[in-house]
Amino acid sequence: MDAMEGLCVESCERCPALVESRSRIVDGVGPADADLLFLGEAPGQQEDEGGEPFVGRSGDVLDEALRDAGIARSDVRITNCVRCRPLENRDPHKEELANCRGYLEQELDTVDPDLVVTLGKVPSEHLLERSLAVTKEAGSLHDARVGERAQRVLVSVHPAATLYDRSQRETFFETIAQAAEQAGLADAEDGQQQLGDY
Repeated sequence: MDAMEGLCVESCERCPALVESRSRIVDGVGPADADLLFLGEAPGQQEDEGGEPFVGRSGDVLDEALRDAGIARSDVRITNCVRCRPLENRDPHKEELANCRGYLEQELDTVDPDLVVTLGKVPSEHLLERSLAVTKEAGSLHDARVGERAQRVLVSVHPAATLYDRSQRETFFETIAQAAEQAGLADAEDGQQQLGDY
């Protein structure tokens, strides 16, 4: 029996391939009333082992960008479109995204974030329900309908992109700084400096 208790998925058997490849369900972490929520696609091997989204090298980049923007990781919520690790870290299939959609919608309804930052192509296309080129649309703000709610969405490249393509680093850091400002989390003094930089 599939079940979600609060913000945690207690059990789920909807995707046989993911049930086979996961060692655990990886739920979102962070405050249950966060103004800013980061959305990835699915847990990787390290997330599956540790039980927390965005750890490892990608998590390090995200943490650094958050620090740069004057935000503590503990002040934001971080979750994924799909809560179970796909084998060999492949992209989740459409039916897997659809199977997990209700959990994501419930999480967004519960947390009620002011802004969702989609980290990479899969979550961006999943929430905006269209194809997009993330590198071209990074930093763009959209109004989306997620279940019954209207949600502001900021598109971002995935932090892993900065590891393979150093030119994406500036784009990613600028987008996270923009997210902090949009969600009202930017330090007033830092915000002044960042505005002056543009």
